[in-house]
Amino acid sequence: MSLGQPPNPEDNPQHQGQPQGPGSFSQEIQHSQVSARVPEKVGRGVFSTGAMVFQGQHEFVIDFVLRMAQPQQIAARVVLPLSIMPSLIAALRENLNNYQTKYGPPPAMPVPANPPAPPPIDEIYSQLKLSDDMLSGVYANAVMIAHSPAEFYLDFITNFYPRSAVSCRVYLSAPQVPGLLNTLNRALNQYQQKLAGGQLPKPPEPPHQ
Repeated sequence: MSLGQPPNPEDNPQHQGQPQGPGSFSQEIQHSQVSARVPEKVGRGVFSTGAMVFQGQHEFVIDFVLRMAQPQQIAARVVLPLSIMPSLIAALRENLNNYQTKYGPPPAMPVPANPPAPPPIDEIYSQLKLSDDMLSGVYANAVMIAHSPAEFYLDFITNFYPRSAVSCRVYLSAPQVPGLLNTLNRALNQYQQKLAGGQLPKPPEPPHQ
């Protein structure tokens, strides 16, 4: 099991309360948990056969796709802050290495001899079913990954005070995982190249304690 964000063994809320007026109050909270509550509607998870990754100005979006039947559909949409992507990649790589040590390399996915050029993004999404309740996705700022001999699962977590919770659970067959790792790496590399080239504003520096 790998965690995409190093947990603190204990909850550690630290705050300084400032009244803001009637009915308002602000606090600075530092919160981390080893475990996370799994809501009933999330617990069964969704199965995915692939993923598409998009990088916005302040976040990455991962659309997990299910292409086993028509209409093809987006099974889950997860929104991640920019800062969590390196941790997600590291956790997935570590889990894949652990899998390979125990079970050997996962079966390779078949590759066409002459793969067609990818169609425009509008054409891709015109063939995918995306329900209204999934348009805005779910937010996650941590991830936990584990595997069995046949599949991997990713628990995307909202690590908020007073209780961390799993916002999305996704299952992938083991052969899908190397491709997902490559896709995430490529998305992060493209972001870093744009950042270095001045095409994107630098993310804000973390506050000094």
